[in-house]
Amino acid sequence: MAVRRRNYLPFLALFIALTPIAMIAQAPAAGSAEPRLTISQVVDNLVQKNAERAKALEGYRGKRIYHLEYAGFPTTLRAEMIVEMTYSAPASKEFTILSESGSKWIVKHVLKRLIEAEAEAQQTSTRASVELNTQNYEFTSLEQRPDADGCTYVLEIRPRASNKFLYRGRIWLDDRDFAVCRIEAEPGKNPSIWITKTDIRHKYEKIQGFWLPVENQSVSVLRLGGRATLTITYQNYEINPSDPVKHVSVYPSR
Repeated sequence: MAVRRRNYLPFLALFIALTPIAMIAQAPAAGSAEPRLTISQVVDNLVQKNAERAKALEGYRGKRIYHLEYAGFPTTLRAEMIVEMTYSAPASKEFTILSESGSKWIVKHVLKRLIEAEAEAQQTSTRASVELNTQNYEFTSLEQRPDADGCTYVLEIRPRASNKFLYRGRIWLDDRDFAVCRIEAEPGKNPSIWITKTDIRHKYEKIQGFWLPVENQSVSVLRLGGRATLTITYQNYEINPSDPVKHVSVYPSR
């Protein structure tokens, strides 16, 4: 039995490292006919808005479905965990596990460690080092692409430090509120020598006046030929704003 557990380790560390990236809540997007902005102006707006957004949300509650599928050596595994998460400003997250199914080993050693890692990223000592700003990231290029959802600005970013909670890739920003609409990236630091490649996809939608994560997917390819896919689906949001929100984005964590 010990031998089989060692075979699970190559993809275990990956999922622990990825989830905190996704924990961003934001607000409404809309089309805009404003003049084109430079990359510095876009980034300055993003950072400035982030400071305002952090004050706009008192808390929220939602249900998450964590689903992991692994196919490869030595076997095929599946597991699912349903969790209720409650956020309270400025930096508190509580997780209540509602149900577990599938591989008990995956639930215990991967899915439960995901929420532990998110709690770690939420700590004050960690949050400053993973915020989306110029201290932690280089914003290397900017494109403006027409988008029906208003996600017009596409920024290439890369981390300034090797940190398991940071990422490199592209982010899409709403052209009115400078809120992240989606992310396509890879980890800024490979969490395991057993991982050859990881693709991260995060998606956000407007819910009760705020942009919140609705689905995150991380797909990793292992050196031994296996593939692991982690999907997190977000449901049943209940928002508790500290102030009425009007064209404001909110990042309660990071």
